[in-house]
Amino acid sequence: MNYECLCYQTIEDGQETALSEMVWDVFSEFQAPDYSREGINSFREFIKPQRLANEISNNRIKVYCCYDKDDLVGILAVQDITHISLLFVKKSHHRRGIAKELLKRAIKDIKIKNPNVEILTVNSSPYAVEIYRRLGFNPTDNMQEKDGIVFMQMKKYLDNELQQINRQIP
Repeated sequence: MNYECLCYQTIEDGQETALSEMVWDVFSEFQAPDYSREGINSFREFIKPQRLANEISNNRIKVYCCYDKDDLVGILAVQDITHISLLFVKKSHHRRGIAKELLKRAIKDIKIKNPNVEILTVNSSPYAVEIYRRLGFNPTDNMQEKDGIVFMQMKKYLDNELQQINRQIP
């Protein structure tokens, strides 16, 4: 497989619909089976294009994207500087390091703009708990449910992250 077609960048204006559709497709395949109808509806509301556009334009979330040529294949959204609110990679691109690379880029950006940030948090779906563990996150509580959304709170300490990232990203 050719990995050289992957391009990383922050989301551009007008890409919210493509973002929402890609996230919905991945969510439907991997996470929806663990959710009630209420949870599925709550998540659908959370990723509506207009809502995402408002959050982005008001600087409440920053979205990092991975494209394979013109195809959006991965995204990571950071909310309020220190919380991952979305991390999705298309099935066709799993196990290619995309989530890890998106996280590295987000952490680098966070630490440059906010050097005092020490912890990154996430409310992981049951499906993604192991993925987040491999990315260095640890559970801080048991599985919970709110508005039908099932999640486990996790956190990652960012000490020494910037030094490690600077050695890996040009």
